[in-house]
Amino acid sequence: MKRVMIHTCLTLVVAAGVSLISSRAQAARAPGQQPSASGAPPSANPLNVVLPKRYAANQSTPYDGVPFDVGKRPYGVAFDGQCIWTANSGDGTVTKLRAGNGKIVGSFKVGGAPIGVAFDGANIWVTNSDDATVTKLRASDGKVLGTFAVGKQPWWLAFDGANIWVANFGDHGVTKLRASDGKNLGTFNTGGAIAVAFDGTYIWVSTWYQGKVVRLKQDGSEAGTFKLNQARPLGLAFDGANIWVGDNQGTTVAKLRASDGKVLGYFNIGGGAYGVAFDGANIWVANGVELWKLRASDGANLGVFTALGGGSGVAFDGANIWVALADKKTVLKF
Repeated sequence: MKRVMIHTCLTLVVAAGVSLISSRAQAARAPGQQPSASGAPPSANPLNVVLPKRYAANQSTPYDGVPFDVGKRPYGVAFDGQCIWTANSGDGTVTKLRAGNGKIVGSFKVGGAPIGVAFDGANIWVTNSDDATVTKLRASDGKVLGTFAVGKQPWWLAFDGANIWVANFGDHGVTKLRASDGKNLGTFNTGGAIAVAFDGTYIWVSTWYQGKVVRLKQDGSEAGTFKLNQARPLGLAFDGANIWVGDNQGTTVAKLRASDGKVLGYFNIGGGAYGVAFDGANIWVANGVELWKLRASDGANLGVFTALGGGSGVAFDGANIWVALADKKTVLKF
């Protein structure tokens, strides 16, 4: 069965290590097929979208970034200010690597099929999609500080400065946990939920099934629902003024003004989008086989880089972009 890749990240500030992002890319499945009860998400390219040919310079190598080994089927990626963390959905672990040289600092057991990973300024939070829980680990040494119940099939998650917001793919809502102690502060129905992002004021939720994104106030009340010309909105990122949304069953990323949700444009990224990240000037999108770089100001294509092997979660460490390859035991550094 296939594991869907899901994830989002806020960057440039320590909290920007947060992000979202999610699962595994395997063979395509029929359009509209629902995830299994076990928590397996849609495949990397469910509609068998025809992807553009790689540039000639990329033909001789399986990817352009520098590869580092992690756990089995990594999906989500986050940066904690010093190290990169990957959620390894295939072996129930998270891997911690030094951002400078990619050296593994540690591997830590969490729950079943971890997908999303986020940083709260001191701790790492990981969604366990098979267990309906999230695990909190101290970032300094990986010690488990607690495991907390959330909704069914939790995927990507985000930190708002005080709370962790978890997208529950299995029951179409988001759960809010107090970051200090993991207390459940409420679950809010958004009609679908697969990834979340925080824009400094609002929580944004990609719904996956409904072709829309939902904006929530920090008390969980709705602050707008925005319909997109997308089949399966997935990865999210905030660029300081706008929300970017990747379409997993199309070939575009959408740019919405965060203040009012107005769609400012759709930009080609060659295939079904997974993780999306912002580096301070540009938007990076993984589509399962490639990593696309778009200028945030106008969406112009600044480059396409090979990332074969199920490119999924994406994170920025202040200097480099990291991409998890969910079909391998690898994370790439660009």
